[in-house]
Amino acid sequence: MKIYTKTGDDGNTGLQGDFKISKSHPRIIAYGTVDEVNAAIGVVLTNTLDDDVSQLLNQIQNDLFLLGSDLSNQNLNDLKNRVTLEMIENLEESIDTFESELSPITNFILPGGNIAAAQIHQVRTIVRRAETLVVKLSDKDEINSNSIKYLNRLSDLMFVIGRLINKRNGVEDIIWKP
Repeated sequence: MKIYTKTGDDGNTGLQGDFKISKSHPRIIAYGTVDEVNAAIGVVLTNTLDDDVSQLLNQIQNDLFLLGSDLSNQNLNDLKNRVTLEMIENLEESIDTFESELSPITNFILPGGNIAAAQIHQVRTIVRRAETLVVKLSDKDEINSNSIKYLNRLSDLMFVIGRLINKRNGVEDIIWKP
């Protein structure tokens, strides 16, 4: 099977259910940004990370692929490959587990520190953009509302993982100094 099909040469692309829409449609932009998040996590995974962090990031990559599939399916009656509340709860459990290792936040924290932590903070900003684009899509089309919730929790988790990577590597939080 060839990687190129030439079916998108007219500026349109196919969705699940044999729908064709413009490549500039908010749906395509939203799930394209989710794919960007996934790729950015792939970059983070090139670092040496603790097993619990790398395993979680691998699971999130799979979840993000499912999220992209969810966003590409306009038929909400089709319940296959949908973001679930369980997926959101798994993120929340990870946040709670990792936060238990961290000191409470008393100031704004700047992104940076260890290279992997800095990359995770960059992932967090891409997740925020993806969330904004999915919300924008939801203003136009009906979507699975769990998609927005998942991305909201994911950005929180990326913040916590950034702090966790720094702490585990002996790097203190970088405090904002106005």
